[in-house]
Parts: sequence; C-alpha cells; structure tokens
Amino acid sequence: MTQQFAGKSALVTGGGSGIGRASALALAAEGALVTVAGRTAETLKETVRLVEAAGGSARYVVADMTDESQVKEAVQAAVADLGHLDLALNNAGYDGEYQLTTDYSTAMLDHMIALNVRGVFLSMKYELRHMVAQGSGAIVNMSSGAALVGVPGFSGYTATKAAEVAMTKSSALEAAPHGIRINAVCPGLVDTPMIATLDADQRKALSDAHPLGRIARPEEIADAVVWLASDKSSFVTGIALPVDGGYSVP
Repeated sequence: MTQQFAGKSALVTGGGSGIGRASALALAAEGALVTVAGRTAETLKETVRLVEAAGGSARYVVADMTDESQVKEAVQAAVADLGHLDLALNNAGYDGEYQLTTDYSTAMLDHMIALNVRGVFLSMKYELRHMVAQGSGAIVNMSSGAALVGVPGFSGYTATKAAEVAMTKSSALEAAPHGIRINAVCPGLVDTPMIATLDADQRKALSDAHPLGRIARPEEIADAVVWLASDKSSFVTGIALPVDGGYSVP
C-alpha cells in the first residue's frame, strides 16, 4: 500500500512525549521523514528510536521554541535532507497549574504566552517562509478544547490556546493563495504527561465532563493531525477541529 506522505518531510515540535510523540509515529508510519524538536534530548531520542523501530525515519533537534533563532534552526533542520518542508505540527505547549485568576502566577502566565503564543507564531513564521517559496504545505497547530469553552482555574491557558486558534485563522487566510493549508486541533483531556500535575479530583471532574465518558488516547489526536496534514482534507483550512469526546458541545 502506498504511504500517503512518502517523500515528504515533517516537523513536529514538542515531539518528545504525548501527542507530539504519537503524531510523529503516525506521520512516519505514512512515510514522512519526521524531525522532532523540543528541549529535552533524551525524550526526543526515544521518539526517534520508536519511529525507527516501527520502520519509519526520524531525527531530532534540541530547540527551545520560545527562542527565535532556535526555532529558525529547527525549521532549517527539517528542510535539510529533502530540501523542502511539507508538513508541520506545532505542538510544543505548556498548560500550567490550576489557579484561580485572582491568584494566577504572572510568571506562569508569561511562560504560557512565550511558548503557546510566541512559540507557535515563530514556528509558523519560519515554516511558512519555506512553504510559500515552494507553493505547498500543511500546518497543524495544537490548540485545545479549552480554547472553545471556559475552564475555571485555567484562564491564562484558555487565553493562550484561543490565541492559537485566532493565529491559525488569520495565517490560513494569508497562506491559502500559496496553496498552503493551516488548521488547529482542539483536544479535550488527553492521557499524556501534561495532565500529571492535576490531582485525582481535578482529573475525575474533567474526565466526567466528556460525554463519551473517558479521556482521549494520544493516538486519537494524532489521527486528526494526520487527516488535517493529508490530501484527504484538501479543502479544509482555517478550522479549529474539536477532538474532545463532546466536551465543547453546548
């Protein structure tokens, strides 16, 4: 069977665990040469090992996605071998801790803005430069179901994830004339290390809020990423796709 991403290159930021790792595995399984980027070499190496063990191709680059020069270098690394960048998943993010707005840590908010907003913006900035030049490409930004509804105790997080949706829509309109599609995925609660900071009561409350009665597996979010990156969604751009078990249904 022909792999739909054979001969294509992909960049996955935040590729060392969770949704990023699952997406890297899924893209590689479809034939993409995947570059995973993030701050921790050990977890990135493990993602590469898993991809290669499954028969795929991957490499890693250590990069802080809040640092413009490092973002630029990560994108260049993804372009290097094949000379083009076809797919990108901007997944690196930070959800912080449960804190009411009255007690919200300014330092935590600043870090969220730096990674969730600035990091995604910078990633698109350099990804799009290559994609516009080649006249093709697909970008997926990992937002959150929290961008679509209110979540008490996470006002800063919801704000940054809503900003990602807004950036996705604006950039999609800019990129469309160049044959480039940009979309966002908005997961509900996913079984990843990022939710480890939640206590049992918080996790249960969020899980119970999903009409399907459970939280998602990272692979279920990766399936949405693959679809939005593929030609099967060739007439889809500028959307924020909920993959949340019904959490955001009014």
